[in-house]
Amino acid sequence: MIVDAQNRDYREVNEIIRSSKENIEVINPLGQRFLGAGLRERRVNVYGIAGNALGCYLDGGTVEVFGDAQDAVGDTMNSGRIIIHGSTGDALGYAMRGGRIYVEKNAGYRAGIHMKAYGDKCPVIVIGGRTGSFLGEYQAGGLIIVLGLDRGEYPISGYFTAAGMYGGRIFLRDPGEVLLQKEVEMRSAEKEEMEEIKEHISEWCTLFHMDEEKVLDAPFYVVSPKKGDTPRQKYVAN
Repeated sequence: MIVDAQNRDYREVNEIIRSSKENIEVINPLGQRFLGAGLRERRVNVYGIAGNALGCYLDGGTVEVFGDAQDAVGDTMNSGRIIIHGSTGDALGYAMRGGRIYVEKNAGYRAGIHMKAYGDKCPVIVIGGRTGSFLGEYQAGGLIIVLGLDRGEYPISGYFTAAGMYGGRIFLRDPGEVLLQKEVEMRSAEKEEMEEIKEHISEWCTLFHMDEEKVLDAPFYVVSPKKGDTPRQKYVAN
């Protein structure tokens, strides 16, 4: 089913998506918000720029954007996949507790903020380019993988990386100098950890037609909380 979003309010577009039992193709979007919110099982393809909170509360569906997306992609998503053939704005994966987000290019500030593992769910974000400041802020669980491809002279992440982090891990490919907060540490990824993330990198490479061997042919580092020196007691860790 094709939905032409041109000159349509975001509420009208989303009502069509919610009421349909078919997969949806959204064409001519003009930054409409909440596309694919709470989607289960079905697929929504967006051809153009998606607005804020794309795929928020996603619960098993797939949302794929052939273009850029704005802030809060995957806000509080529970399961499913979000695929962005472009870049995203701030707060990517805000408080997500399950599912997968794959971004071809860059992400803005606060990617993975409040990201958490929940029960048997382990959320994963893979970013092909670089991120802004506050990557993994208050992260409580899950995996963030930043590949840093085609970033030029820019650092792989901005200031205050992993600020307030107390769970989960951030994997950085060939990161160079990263300004870390005192409650976290960075070390070389172990062989077992590389095996753990390889499937996610492989999926990212398949989606965006990249050479997996080339992507993996670089050192990976892991950012994680220092043992015995985290603000865990200040937060609910689920």
